[in-house]
Amino acid sequence: MLLSPLPLTADHDIPAPLLTELTALYASQHAFHALSGDFPDPDDIRPEQVAAALAQELAHEGAEVLLARSQGRLAGVVVTLDQHPDPADPDPWVGLLMVDAALQGQGHGRRIVQQVEDRFRAAGRDALRLAVLDTNTAGLAFWTALGYEVIGHRPDLVLGRPCAVLRKPLRG
Repeated sequence: MLLSPLPLTADHDIPAPLLTELTALYASQHAFHALSGDFPDPDDIRPEQVAAALAQELAHEGAEVLLARSQGRLAGVVVTLDQHPDPADPDPWVGLLMVDAALQGQGHGRRIVQQVEDRFRAAGRDALRLAVLDTNTAGLAFWTALGYEVIGHRPDLVLGRPCAVLRKPLRG
């Protein structure tokens, strides 16, 4: 699994072939988008919507979009934030982890998370946090199986949806 930053053109756009790949990956996750409401029509996710969603993620200081490739194929995308907008929160965050639906259950998500944890551990960070929609039982099961523990509940910052906040220490 190769994890690399999202490359942008000189105009800060996503190169067209990559945007096509990303759109296919996002469209594969119909069930998640139907649950989250992030796109108006989860059956019709368009390249301009994906580009706008990723631009919104990158607008946050310290945000990074990482692409996960396996055998040359785009297997997933992960968005990280080196600090939460709440200054009282000391931990970096995973804002989004999405694996191509056709590849789920093959360990790609676990490998992506391991690499993200390793990156933050190497940067001297002590823990990693994320939020999971309360209605996303599969997502909650995935993260808790990786050792993340629910530490609270609060609405997400964008749409106010109820979420569980999870945290995992990165150091012994």
